[in-house]
Amino acid sequence: MKKLQMVDLKSQYDKIKDTVNTSIQEVLDTNTYINGPQVHQFQKNLEKYLDVKHVIPCANGTDALQIAMMGLDLKPGDEVITADFTFAATVEVIALLQLTPVLVDVDLFNMNISIEAIKKAITPKTKAIVPVHLFGRAANMEAIMAIAKEYNLYVIEDNAQAIGANCKFSDGTKKKAGVIGHVGATSFFPSKNLGCYGDGGAIFTNDDALAHKIRGIVNHGMYERYHHDVVGVNSRLDSIQAAVLNAKLPLLDEYNAARQNAARKYTAAFVGHKNIIAPTICDICDCHVFHQYVLRIIDADRDALMQHLLDKGIPCAIYYPIPLHSQKAYLDVRYKEDHFPVTNRLVKEVIALPMHTELDDEQIKFITDSVLEFLDK
Repeated sequence: MKKLQMVDLKSQYDKIKDTVNTSIQEVLDTNTYINGPQVHQFQKNLEKYLDVKHVIPCANGTDALQIAMMGLDLKPGDEVITADFTFAATVEVIALLQLTPVLVDVDLFNMNISIEAIKKAITPKTKAIVPVHLFGRAANMEAIMAIAKEYNLYVIEDNAQAIGANCKFSDGTKKKAGVIGHVGATSFFPSKNLGCYGDGGAIFTNDDALAHKIRGIVNHGMYERYHHDVVGVNSRLDSIQAAVLNAKLPLLDEYNAARQNAARKYTAAFVGHKNIIAPTICDICDCHVFHQYVLRIIDADRDALMQHLLDKGIPCAIYYPIPLHSQKAYLDVRYKEDHFPVTNRLVKEVIALPMHTELDDEQIKFITDSVLEFLDK
């Protein structure tokens, strides 16, 4: 059996190395390392894939979120609602811009932001909602957009973990996660479903004026060299990373399908077990692309299970061990523990198993047998 890894980028690269190497060599041959033709081509390719008018590449996913908010002209003190159960980057950028983070609980079934919690958190100061498509599962964007319309709020999608996922609406239509709100942001960190070989990110919008402003922000506020029309930052996707992404984008649906296939095999092994709540797979709308495969362990020792797996050479992780409302940087007297019953439960129950495009049946069986071995002893 191949050595188990949380993410097997080496095996993935081996299958596409000729295409990747050729793409990178083109950058080296032309010496166009910043804003070269590979960046512009990737932008166009991703716009077509997502069916969105504007993709603005940038340096990383955290920058993408920050720049998206900068483009909306949110003011210090404006309240921005987002999920308590997610990576810190989502709330980090809100705080950096001197906006007021409003953390709310998540849904126990899908671990995404709770629709009811959003409604309860809205005040006259609320200006935006940031849903996170957590672990690759699309949030309930139809309900979120309805709330935003009712209260005249912006929606900024954090799509760092779910590129390629579909959101299905009640009228039967589908849209890609990340392009439904007023603006979306993603990350191309190497372990993502669409990852480069360094840092990278992008912002998505169908709003022409917003896209124009964001294009200036990512490049020091310049539309013309040395003419700074808006306050900007230095956040550009370099050409080598764009070359890698151009090589991998045509394979994204194949990559996501491989993850979904691995998830089906995991879940089939765990179905009906009294100590395991496994994620569901929807074959109708592809709403979950399994950036992570996350189990909930109930009435059993999750931490001891994790050590058992590590002892057997099976990498695993806890995403996320500490809720944001308990993090020192984001403590606030507004937050009470009874505001976050689901988040406080999830941090004690979740465990992520290896998930990537190269998982094979032998590896999956070894992993699932090892989980069941511990829980059934």
